[in-house]
Amino acid sequence: MEIADRRTPTGDRRAPADEHGTPAGDRRTPAGEHRTPAGDHLTLAGLASDAWTLTDGTPRAVLGLAGPPGAGKSTLARALVAHLGEGAAYLPLDGFHLSNAQLERLGLTARKGSEPSFDVWGYVDLLRRVLDETGRDIYVPDYDRTLDEPVAARHVVPPAARLIVTEGNYLACDLPGWREAYVFMGECWYVEAPGDVRQVRLVERQLAGGRSEGEARKWVETNDDPNGELVVTSRGRCHRILSTIGMDMFNSQQ
Repeated sequence: MEIADRRTPTGDRRAPADEHGTPAGDRRTPAGEHRTPAGDHLTLAGLASDAWTLTDGTPRAVLGLAGPPGAGKSTLARALVAHLGEGAAYLPLDGFHLSNAQLERLGLTARKGSEPSFDVWGYVDLLRRVLDETGRDIYVPDYDRTLDEPVAARHVVPPAARLIVTEGNYLACDLPGWREAYVFMGECWYVEAPGDVRQVRLVERQLAGGRSEGEARKWVETNDDPNGELVVTSRGRCHRILSTIGMDMFNSQQ
C-alpha cells in the first residue's frame, strides 16, 4: 500500500492566524518541525512512525484527520491505531452526532452530519480530558449506523495510550468550537479522495443504511456534497495532505 503525501506550503500551520487570534491553551508542538518523507509516497508504517513522533516530549498527543465525507478518514485512523497497537487509541468525531430527537428539535433532521449537527463543545471537552487525565480509562462514544444514533462508551482510551487518533469532517474548520478543538491536536492531516470515488462510497453507505438508490443519491447531493464543500475550505489549515487511493485493502469506508 502506498499513500500519496503532498505537504502543505511552508510556514507555521500549527498556529494559523485569524481575526479571532489563536485560542489560549494551545498544546501543539512548536512551529517549524515539519518532517520530510523519504520519497513521494509513504506506507502505512511510515505514516504511523510520523504520527508517533508527535508524542516526543509529552505524555500524550492527539493526531487529527480532517477531510470531506467519503475520503477515507476512519479507514486511515483505524489502520494507524491497529498498526501502533496498545500505545494508540481511536476517538471518532461521529460519536458526537446529536441524537435524532435533538436534530428534530433543532430542525436539522435533513442535515444530519452537517457542521451544526454535532456536539462540538462536548468533543472539545473530551479532547481536553484525554490530554489531562492520563491515569485512568476514558470512554469514547461512537455512531452506530444500524441504530442511526450515537452510542456511549464504544471505545476506550486506556492509560497506556500515548497517541490519540481522532477523525472527522470539520476538525480543521475555522469556526467556533472547531477552532478550540484544533488547538488540542499536535497535527491535523487532511485526507482526500477523488470526487467520483467519494460519490461511490457515499452512495454505498446510504444504500447500506436502507435508502433506495434514488434516496441515497439525493442525500449525497443535498447533504454530503454541501458538507464537503465546507470542509474543503479548511484544507489549508492542515499540516499534511493525504490521498487514500490504494487503501481499499482495509475494507472500510469513511
